[in-house]
Order: sequence, then C-alpha cells, then structure tokens
Amino acid sequence: MSNVDIEAAKSFILETARPLERALYSYYLENGSAENVLSELEAYQNPDGGFGKALEADNWNPNSNPIATNDAIITLYRTGSLRSAGKMVRAIVSYLASHDSFDEEKKRWLFAIDSNKDYPHAIWWEKKDDGIMGFNPTVSLAAFMVCYGPDREYYTSIVREGFASLSGLKELGDTLKCYLLAYELLKSNYITDVIDLQGAKVELGLKIREMICKDTSKYGVEYVITPSDIFCGTYDEFVSDDIKALIDAEKDILGSLQQEDGGFDISWQWYTDYKEFEEARDMWRPRVTLDKLLFASRW
Repeated sequence: MSNVDIEAAKSFILETARPLERALYSYYLENGSAENVLSELEAYQNPDGGFGKALEADNWNPNSNPIATNDAIITLYRTGSLRSAGKMVRAIVSYLASHDSFDEEKKRWLFAIDSNKDYPHAIWWEKKDDGIMGFNPTVSLAAFMVCYGPDREYYTSIVREGFASLSGLKELGDTLKCYLLAYELLKSNYITDVIDLQGAKVELGLKIREMICKDTSKYGVEYVITPSDIFCGTYDEFVSDDIKALIDAEKDILGSLQQEDGGFDISWQWYTDYKEFEEARDMWRPRVTLDKLLFASRW
C-alpha cells in the first residue's frame, strides 16, 4: 500500500487544477464522463485541427504543434475516446495530413517549431537545427494516421522504420512513451500487418526496464523516468516481476515526495528568462499529482 495521502492529493487537484485536469480527475476517480473531458480538451484545439494553447503547460505557444497534438491523442487514448470523438479525431487527421511542421525529406514531425520562441516556454521547446528529436512524436503520430487517416501505406513505412530502430536507441526519454502509444494504437485497432506486435511488446518491455531510473533518490528531484511516469493507469501489460520491484520501490518513497499542500511538484526548471514559470508550474502540478494518484491507487 502506498504511503500517499490520497485525500490530500484529491483536494489539491480539485482546488488548483485547470478544468481539463479536473475533468480527467473526475473521469478516472469519480466515474465522471469522457464527454466532459472531450469538452475541455476541445478548448485547446485550433481551427486547423492541431493542438496548442499551452496544453503542454511549459509551452504557451497557441499555434498548433505536433507535441501538443500528440498529447491530445494520449488523452483520447487514455479515456477510451478515440472511437467516440469522431469530429475531434477527423480534425486531428486533417492537421497531420497537411504536414504542417513536418519534414518531408526526413519524414519526421518536428519536436520543436519556430514560433515556440515567441511565447513563454521551457528551453527544450526552442527549435534547434531541424527541430527533429528522433521519433518523438513521429512514431505515435504516424501510428495514429495508420489507424485513422489516409495514405496508410505512407505512414506504415514511418512506423516500421521507427520500430526497426528501437532496439538500437540508447537515450529514449519521453520518446519511450511515443513508442508505447504507437504500439497500443495499433494493437487496440487490431492492426497486425504493420509491425510484429509481439516482438514490439518484448522490445518495449526491455526498453522500459532499461530506461526506468533505478536510483530512487532521484525520483521527484531530477528529471528521470520513474515507474509512475508510465504505469499510471496505462500499459499494465508491460509490468513484469522486475518492473514490479521498481514500482514497489517508488511506492515506498512516494509519500515523502508529497508536498504539504497535498500535491506533487515538477522536477525541472524552464532555464529561460520567462517569468511565467511559476504560473506554468502551478498548471503542471495538478497533472503530475493526478498521475501519482492513479499510480498509488492502482499499485
């Protein structure tokens, strides 16, 4: 049993979260409706179908960008809404099919776009060189297009390329979550002819064990991957015995990371001069707290 003060965490979310995160809390923990989540998520969608508007709270660019759009797809997947959110999904398909913020030669969506620099943001959202960061978020966006969009063959080749390179990738970071989402999208849509799903599952399990930080003293202090970053109500099929040991290790120290106000904190700085960092932190904390709460409740 986790030593997290569940009620304090719930109160923190209800008192401080944005409407979207409150709707997600209600959906996950109070039998709330997915329709309410969709209604709040819609506020972050632009007329071109992409997402922006600080959906990712450390990037306040209102313009559509691939990362925020990928984040919206994650929310749709986690709430089981991909089939019911027809209008929103069709709009996302339209945005992705337009290849806005897409490198045609390298067949990659950009991780960071030029206009990020014009709005408050964390330093990693500043476009460097070509703005591409491996398959983040390309592999999951391409898998989404295989499932819901046109030109299936074109996007199939991107997904296959991404998974073919997976075993050789050493520093995955958040890219790991893109691979997990891509796998789940294909699996949940019963698409078995794009990649070897069983082989991908084995490789992803190896990567999860490799990428989760084993040093629990860094949890909540440094930007490292922890079990609760992955297993907060999702991807349970990847929990093997050795991963369960890491889950137990995080549970043992999770309560010590909970703040006096009941919430959990972020483990990073912006490293830019924008003064809005504290406001963005206030936007992020309920989202982090919700994931910790789902982790603590599940495990």
